[in-house]
Amino acid sequence: MGRMGYGIDQAVVDRIASEVLDAHALGVELALVVGGGNIFRGFAAATSGMDRAAADYMGMLATAMNSLALQEAIERHGGKTRVMSAIRMSEIAEPYIRRRAMRHLEKGRIVIFAAGTGNPYFSTDTAASLRSMEIGAEAILKGTKVDGVYDKDPKIHSDAVKFSHLSYLDVLNQDLKVMDSTAISLCRDNKLPIVVFDFTQPGNILRVICGEKIGTTVGE
Repeated sequence: MGRMGYGIDQAVVDRIASEVLDAHALGVELALVVGGGNIFRGFAAATSGMDRAAADYMGMLATAMNSLALQEAIERHGGKTRVMSAIRMSEIAEPYIRRRAMRHLEKGRIVIFAAGTGNPYFSTDTAASLRSMEIGAEAILKGTKVDGVYDKDPKIHSDAVKFSHLSYLDVLNQDLKVMDSTAISLCRDNKLPIVVFDFTQPGNILRVICGEKIGTTVGE
């Protein structure tokens, strides 16, 4: 949403698409999981009185809108993509099928996973962890608006300390809000590293994929 406060900022989408393609040009297989908080936050709506399952399904539909926006931008910049949705919507996306997703990656396509896991009560973070396990990903790169994980909110506390590395147990025990506990536990059980970095900074997507020590790494 950029600085709009709501919706889709096309300039931001175009920048992300361009950086994803720069990384893909290195020969990296990329799968993207997109949230929907710029349009609708299911958990927030549920805390305001809406039925949680209904709110979560609405949030999944928001992720599909973002996925289509990102697909259009990547393909306009010359990339090849497939959107795969955990909720069937055959007119706009393929249904998620694990082996088909892996085949798309092998053929050099960028796969965008929409609609989370397809189930309420599971976050986009959990969807990212689950899909990563299923396709045999080497790492999860979690792009946020902060340049890593801190012991407290750096926007509120000037003495907040940034971590360069954390264990899965550190994140769970200190409740550091890197990802929800289900997602962290999945990564821990399968020894999948997570790199949390600021993707609003131009060039950071390529930097983190090239192995530069930016952000915070969560691992063993």
